[in-house]
Amino acid sequence: MPILALPFPAIDPVLLQLGPVQIHWYGLAYIVGILIGWWYSRRLVSDDRLWGGEGSPITAVDIDDFLIWAVAGIIAGGRLGYVLFYDFAGFAAQPLQVFALWNGGMSFHGGLAGTIVAMVLFARRRGFAVFSLFDVIAASIPAGLFLGRIANFINAELVGRPTDLPWAFVFPGAGPEPRHPSQLYEAALEGIGLFIVARLLTHRFFALRQPGFVAGAFVAWYGASRILVEFFRLPDAHIGYLAGGWLTMGMVLSVPMLLAGAWAMATARSRAAVPA
Repeated sequence: MPILALPFPAIDPVLLQLGPVQIHWYGLAYIVGILIGWWYSRRLVSDDRLWGGEGSPITAVDIDDFLIWAVAGIIAGGRLGYVLFYDFAGFAAQPLQVFALWNGGMSFHGGLAGTIVAMVLFARRRGFAVFSLFDVIAASIPAGLFLGRIANFINAELVGRPTDLPWAFVFPGAGPEPRHPSQLYEAALEGIGLFIVARLLTHRFFALRQPGFVAGAFVAWYGASRILVEFFRLPDAHIGYLAGGWLTMGMVLSVPMLLAGAWAMATARSRAAVPA
């Protein structure tokens, strides 16, 4: 092991095993992240001070009812996105592996798309502006992103590129080279960084009064963060680099997020005066 490499912590990806049932850190991260997001969303819609005027158009009961929609959107979209964008040939050869969620393999971009579909359908069903729901859910996601990336680190998956930096790790199954802990970079940027940004926007600048601004900031920040981390993260082996030895699928999927986020923020003020 190189002198500067840190020893990888020996954490079993399986948190608990009860007979044939295994509870993985990865699955637990999803469950806890969703529950934290649900709790935080309820707090946001219940604080009239953040919304001004008559308060939030969304009630705590709406958030309770949306929980099952969110779970379905995250899981279905995340898995479908991974299958389509990252390993279509592999899953085509073994279709039943699509349902083996405990083995990992979830796409954030797919999960986001699935959640957006769920939010649009739910908002239309309840009769309130979908951009307000976008904002509430966007501000509530960072905890789940943080926990998910920590679970990626525990699983020693999505490892970084080789480096000689003193905080590099030698990941099991990834060769003898010390590598960037790219999962921890993403946990910091997508989890902690996004939470700070969303918290400032909602509680200091009262951006919830301009529907779509918080969601736009979330999408743009994630897109920029993901593009940055892709320079340190090793692309999936079955995809590799797409062009010139530097472009990755994660970058390609994040560019539209930057554009969509910028558009949502630029047009948020005009939506503030429009009834639901």
